[in-house]
Amino acid sequence: MRDENKLLDKRVQKWLFNQGWPDLREIQKRAIAPILSGDRDVLISASTAAGKTEAFFLPACSAIAEEKNGFGILYISPLKALINDQYRRLESLSEMLDMQVTPWHGDSLQSKKKKARNNPSGILLITPESLESLLVREPGWVKQSFTSLKYIVIDEFHAFIGSERGQQLLSLLTRLEHITGRISNPIPRIALSATLGDLEKVPLSLRPNKSLPCETITSSQHQSTIKVQVKGYLEPVDIMADETRTSAEQQICQEIFRLCRGDSHLVFSNSRSRTESIAAQLSDLCEQQVLPNEFFPHHGSLAKDLREDLETRLQKETLPTTAICTMTLELGIDIGKVSSVIQVTAPHSVSSLRQRLGRSGRRNTPSILRMLISENEISEKSHIVDCLRLELVQSLAMIRLLIVDNWFEPADIEQMHFSTFLHQILAVISQWGSVRADQLFSLLCNQGPFKEISIQHFKKLLSHMGIVQLIQQLNSGELVLGPEGERLTNSYTFYAVFKTPEEFRIVAGSKTLGTLPVDSLILKNQHIIFGGRRWKVTEIDDEKKVIYVTSTKGGKPPKFNGSGMLIHDRVRQEMLSIYRTGDYRIEVGSRKVDFLDNLGRQLFHEGAYFFKEANLEKKPVYQSGKNSYIFSWMGDKVVNTLTILLIKSGYVCSNFAGVIEVQNSYVDDIKKCLIAITKDDLPDETELAGTLSLQQKLIEKYDEYLPEDLLTECYGRKAFNSKATKQWIKTYLF
Repeated sequence: MRDENKLLDKRVQKWLFNQGWPDLREIQKRAIAPILSGDRDVLISASTAAGKTEAFFLPACSAIAEEKNGFGILYISPLKALINDQYRRLESLSEMLDMQVTPWHGDSLQSKKKKARNNPSGILLITPESLESLLVREPGWVKQSFTSLKYIVIDEFHAFIGSERGQQLLSLLTRLEHITGRISNPIPRIALSATLGDLEKVPLSLRPNKSLPCETITSSQHQSTIKVQVKGYLEPVDIMADETRTSAEQQICQEIFRLCRGDSHLVFSNSRSRTESIAAQLSDLCEQQVLPNEFFPHHGSLAKDLREDLETRLQKETLPTTAICTMTLELGIDIGKVSSVIQVTAPHSVSSLRQRLGRSGRRNTPSILRMLISENEISEKSHIVDCLRLELVQSLAMIRLLIVDNWFEPADIEQMHFSTFLHQILAVISQWGSVRADQLFSLLCNQGPFKEISIQHFKKLLSHMGIVQLIQQLNSGELVLGPEGERLTNSYTFYAVFKTPEEFRIVAGSKTLGTLPVDSLILKNQHIIFGGRRWKVTEIDDEKKVIYVTSTKGGKPPKFNGSGMLIHDRVRQEMLSIYRTGDYRIEVGSRKVDFLDNLGRQLFHEGAYFFKEANLEKKPVYQSGKNSYIFSWMGDKVVNTLTILLIKSGYVCSNFAGVIEVQNSYVDDIKKCLIAITKDDLPDETELAGTLSLQQKLIEKYDEYLPEDLLTECYGRKAFNSKATKQWIKTYLF
């Protein structure tokens, strides 16, 4: 052991000796002094399994080892399962230090909570929602129990940044410092993450008021070996006409069965329905071969006991187990040794891909990533998206950005978060009973994270909250809860600021085709793809949450319609670069590594050939038959903006995976239209969002209580980017 360890408590040093570790890792050594200093925030960014958790807890536990009055460490996690996992991992260290560790969330044992209530000390492991509940319901106990708090540590920090839940968390931490009298003597915050983009901007996301300096610790030594393979599959044009051929999904399931049987793996698909479908097919294959089932689904809609049974089975490592999952197993729950990660569709994002890749390759074994990507067989009716092999190329672009550039999407920190702001206003009033408006603005906006909200926004919101009876003003000028505010804050559901987007039914005639999340961008007269067919939106019923459609013609729809989440500009620019060069390979030293199989390589060359033959590098607007196609190679905010501008100009548009299809149009007309729009002032994001129906903008939990102009401004920032769109038009169409 080296000199850094001598700074740690003797019992912590003994614990390290008992673990049999020959030495600490680089980030663990570098974190000891800044954390022990207690005078700064610390950001620890390193790959999965690089020892980030120990990098914090070894010095932090040393610092609070003699503290017995009040909690010394507050550990905040996005997941209950991660708290349970951390509790298990801290067991032997806490025993060595005779330190109390309390897991505190909705499923925690009441006996443990009662013990901590009577004798708050040591480490409290909690979710933001449970911390909110304590602040609102037991502010006196919180003030007493957290006054001597030395550290706040946030695990999987990337999962919070830029989200409504992240804004709530930052607001909670400001409120915690306020109630404990620590605004002028802030509690150090430590953030842990494996996936952070624009690292230099992250400290501002950790403490927006900059009241403490932040030291960033990254690992330069922890270099894991990565093995990547991408395999291509063909979806037959007309599988019903040829019974000898199997669907791409059947082929993929057979490959997963071959690769995974007898070992433990994670298979990620991007939707719950596909997760269930693949898990069912794999289970059937086990039954057909008279084998015990090794394949199980894991997603948010499953019962808690089914999810936990699967997690326990993975942790024990006694039975071969493959989980077919959505994003639920992306974060750092210890699920034991996983041999490989398989992705069966283009991933949502590069950061998501990085998280998933980090789930394999632990304990000195390579990280193994396999992507199984299917594309439609080409025919004379094929859509341009299929001809370009866009899903495959997007997957290749994300792999290159991850491995070559070590790039992840930065958080969008310029959002308004009015829904969460309204929630925090109610929470603070509920916590204190009454509060002045100037105190609210100072706490939540000046000291807290709501920097984008102006005094004018604030006044307008308070006025509307009064109209809808969320709050009332006393003769003294103080704000108290109104009848509707009382009802909301008294509900057990109040403490969470996030919700699952409401679903709209898609109805054709008298038949319901399925449901679509309300956060999808849908406009009347727009053409959409649903269930593998084209539909025209004839009406949107906000009250009944129904989208009425009629079947429409226009060629075979593309298989790949994007991920449903916003794709970043950088991803599409990398795709363009791959098309331009005709090369997706990764340079390693003096050679280029090819990670595509033969069919995948053939599919890529088909897409690259189409790109070259169509001269898409020099043609941002392309004519095919009666339709025009716009290739901006920009992220979805620009794509959304172009789409809605054209719809406002009378065109019928759809966009698929970043490609805008304009029906019954000509290239020159499209160019003239967009150029004409830029000659005047381009509508800003708020004006564009005003085109949408009210119901479509109700995305976040408390949006229904917002005045419509604030709601529209908030949605506009999320969905559109007028400035970047205007720049693109001027650069490529003039």
